[in-house]
Amino acid sequence: MATGTDQVVGLGLVAVSLIIFTYYTAWVILLHVIHKYFLPRAYAVAIPLAAGLLLLLFVGLFISYVMLKTKRVTKKAQ
Repeated sequence: MATGTDQVVGLGLVAVSLIIFTYYTAWVILLHVIHKYFLPRAYAVAIPLAAGLLLLLFVGLFISYVMLKTKRVTKKAQ
């Protein structure tokens, strides 16, 4: 069962993903209309790449944390 902390971390990951996805979608769809308000084109690759790597890092850390916590609980039960 997921604890409150697990749910908060999961919600945070989902929120960050939604913000990044929304920003990137607006950037791609509306670029020709409002391109002067956005960052230079070089960031069109750099930002999603960095965001993806950070997302993978946080997901990996979250999975590691849950696995270690489960392992500790299992040892205590024995």
